[in-house]
Amino acid sequence: MFGGHDPREPPLASSSLPIVGHLVGMMRSKFNYYVDLSKQTDVPLFTLTLPGQKIYVVTTPEMIQKVQKLPKVLAFPPIGAKFSASVCGISPEAQDILARNVNGDEGGHGLSMESYAAMHEALRPGALLDDMNRSMVREIAESLDSLQPAKGESRKLGLYSWLRDAITTATTRSVYGPMSPYEEKSIADAFWEFEGGLMSLLVGVLPWLTARKPIAARDKVAKAFEAYYRAGGVEKGSALARMRYQAEADNQVPLEDIARLEVGGSIAILVNTAPAAFWTLLLLHSYPGLVDDIRKEIDACTETASSAAEDGSNSTLKTLDITTLKEKCPLLLSSYQEGLRYTAIGTSVREVMEDTYLDGYLLKQGTMLHMPSRIIHQDAALWGPGVAEFEPRRFLAENKKDRPGEACFRAFGGGKTLCPGRHFSTNEILAVVALFIARLDMKPADGGAWKHPSTLNSNVAAVVMEPDHDVDVEITTRQGFDDVRWAINLHPSEKVFALVTEDNEGHE
Repeated sequence: MFGGHDPREPPLASSSLPIVGHLVGMMRSKFNYYVDLSKQTDVPLFTLTLPGQKIYVVTTPEMIQKVQKLPKVLAFPPIGAKFSASVCGISPEAQDILARNVNGDEGGHGLSMESYAAMHEALRPGALLDDMNRSMVREIAESLDSLQPAKGESRKLGLYSWLRDAITTATTRSVYGPMSPYEEKSIADAFWEFEGGLMSLLVGVLPWLTARKPIAARDKVAKAFEAYYRAGGVEKGSALARMRYQAEADNQVPLEDIARLEVGGSIAILVNTAPAAFWTLLLLHSYPGLVDDIRKEIDACTETASSAAEDGSNSTLKTLDITTLKEKCPLLLSSYQEGLRYTAIGTSVREVMEDTYLDGYLLKQGTMLHMPSRIIHQDAALWGPGVAEFEPRRFLAENKKDRPGEACFRAFGGGKTLCPGRHFSTNEILAVVALFIARLDMKPADGGAWKHPSTLNSNVAAVVMEPDHDVDVEITTRQGFDDVRWAINLHPSEKVFALVTEDNEGHE
């Protein structure tokens, strides 16, 4: 497969060192390396050579859209199957089942196609997703009830640690139900240890030797899922959990492998939501005056009523509705989207299934094609001279003329592999951020200025930057809100909040 460079292929990106130069560059600059190369090459598509492999890198939204129109030739499902084999550790029998009609060339049957269909059905806006969302927002509200300090007191905590724990609990209970394996803290801890070792599993040499800790952690989570299925826990889970399980059972996947595949499924539902919520809260508080402006939006759509407390006294009940937030808080939504643009590091990946020409360039069979969101999101020609800055009002309707087309927002990927969980994760992030801001004041624990942590250790599966260290904060109850009780709802709505181009086009 890997050979010399054909002049018909995309041009080679130069390197200061032969053979290993790009590998060294990627190790040093991590997710920013593609951005650096894109500026150097200044072409819509270039070739990157690494020891033993070749990668084509796409650098413009126009070329990405051309790639997305060829989902069978430039395909993702075969890569997903390889990821499941190496990361989830499924058996050869399960690998064979997953490989059958993996790319859907023979229709919609087979484990790969049926699993994708199940996820899209369960996660598209509608009654099934609303059920999951309502469970999730209740858990978020309870976490904030527990977090809020007593009247006149303050609390210090690691912001990322608290968010990760709260979101892990809310997400896994809403997906897996009351018998979720993650109800046991040691299982949740094992998952995060496994997640931290993904790179060594994917690209390490002899992972059974060099990645023993993440493999042991993965196996522990898988055993917990196996017990969950045997005990009938999935029957009390969400439509997503039930439909994924049914697709695997219908294709005769052994139970042990169903459990292992669900560890991989946990990556999809957990890994990116906590860092996205973390950056949203941190960026909002770091930007002068922004929290006050967003609070005005949230307060304006918060319902206030008098309510009897357990001791018989009257108290104030404030109710937030997530659907209303999305409809009436444009600055909150713009800040959220801008935070994703600012911190997204995900790369959409395709495999070239046969020699093909793309816009005059020859793409060779078996080569990987990468579409890094950060190249698009950091392109000053698209976003303007302030591209490197967090600008919370960038996505407001009145600023549409000053930003590129919607296809340039790549935080959730795009095309046939557009993230199916984008609506669920958005609801979760907005719930925790809005309720946090409405209820609590937050400042750096050391009393100084806000400082953003470095992010160079973000793992290979991350779509959003992960902080290398936590940010210690001090929280107090918002002034004048000590005696307020809070509730959070989500009412049905026919309106879909358009996160990406495909939402406007109705392509779910």
